[in-house]
Amino acid sequence: MGNPPRTPASSRRSSRSAARGGRRTVVSRTVVLGVTGLPASGKSTVTGLFRDLGAEHADADRLAHEAMEDPRVSRLVGRALGMEVRSPDGRVDREALAARVFGKDDREALERLTAILHPVVRRGLRGAVAGARGRRAPAVVLDVPLLFEGGVDGMCDATVFVDAPRAVRLRRARKRGWSAAELQRREARQGPARERRARADFRVPNGGSRAATRRRVRAIWDEVTGTGASGRIPAPGK
Repeated sequence: MGNPPRTPASSRRSSRSAARGGRRTVVSRTVVLGVTGLPASGKSTVTGLFRDLGAEHADADRLAHEAMEDPRVSRLVGRALGMEVRSPDGRVDREALAARVFGKDDREALERLTAILHPVVRRGLRGAVAGARGRRAPAVVLDVPLLFEGGVDGMCDATVFVDAPRAVRLRRARKRGWSAAELQRREARQGPARERRARADFRVPNGGSRAATRRRVRAIWDEVTGTGASGRIPAPGK
């Protein structure tokens, strides 16, 4: 059923969790759970299952899109990448931006864009964590594609890597309108999959049945929240 949880890599989580027989029980009131994975691995499915159990949720991609609606951020993006990425009304033209940054595979442009958006996204994630704690939610899931690359795992009590065979991911990607080359390009923007798997505390194989994924998510939930039988993932359609 996937990798066993790993011992924390640093002391940043040691004050919030306790090792027990090589496995970790998170003792914070609101568990901060970072979710990442390969492109088209089904991160949204996994975060949805955690939400069904009672977790709150923050999506880094959505926060980045919202940030680009801010006129100040839009101006910064235009100055950094050229005014052609802005529409006549001053907003960021996402199609033009994607063509500028990803169509040309321009790493320097991507780094400039990341430098603008990353601080805004981090503030949004911190706000989501603070809100969840204020509401005494049992957990908050941070859905962050570049969780480790961006250092966002430092905000988390535990991290989850969502995995699936490439053939499965390619099938899902094609349903989104991506080609094999597009999937490969998105994979290349992330760190090596083997390293990311190794750094994660938990792994969720998501290439088989939804029931198997649900069981794995439930097992992780029970462990990190220490709630055992509390919480139940509703059956599909309920």
